[in-house]
Amino acid sequence: MSLHEQWSKIAFEETDQDKVNKFWQEYCEIEKGIYESILGTKETNLVGTLKDLATKYEVTPVYFMGFIDGVNDSLVEAQDLEALTEDSQLNLQIDLEKLYFNMLAVKADWLYTLPQWDEIFTEEKRKEIKKEYNATKTVVKGDKIGRNDPCECGSGKKYKKCCGKE
Repeated sequence: MSLHEQWSKIAFEETDQDKVNKFWQEYCEIEKGIYESILGTKETNLVGTLKDLATKYEVTPVYFMGFIDGVNDSLVEAQDLEALTEDSQLNLQIDLEKLYFNMLAVKADWLYTLPQWDEIFTEEKRKEIKKEYNATKTVVKGDKIGRNDPCECGSGKKYKKCCGKE
C-alpha cells in the first residue's frame, strides 16, 4: 500500500466520529508545528527524501505525506502523491502567497493566523490576499436577456419568439 493510500485510509476512511475528531485534532497540531518551523525559518524549499524530511519535522512518513497532500496545491510544482515513497527525493518549493490564499480557502484559521506570517507578509499584503480570496467567492450574475433582445442562440429571432418561448 502506498504512503498516500495509507494516509487516505487514516484520514478519510474512519467512520467513528470520536476517532475522526481525535485524529484531526492531533494531526492539526502536527501540521501547525511543521508550518511554524517552515514559516519561522522562512524555508520555502524543502529538499531531501520524504523519510528524511519526516524525521526533520519529527513526524512519521505517513503524516508527512498528509502534510504534502495539504500543501500540494501551494507548491510551484505539484507532486504525484501516489508515486511517492519514503525514499522519494523531494524538492518542494512552496509559493507562500498561494499557501496563504489556500489556507484562507480551507478556513484553516489555526494556520493563517500563525504569528510567523507577520515576518513574511505585511498586514497590508495579507489583507490584499484576503481581498483576492474574497473576490473568488463573489457571485456575479450575467446581464438578463430582455424579451425583445436578439436571442443568444444566434437565430436572429427575438428572444421571446425563440428560446424564451413558454
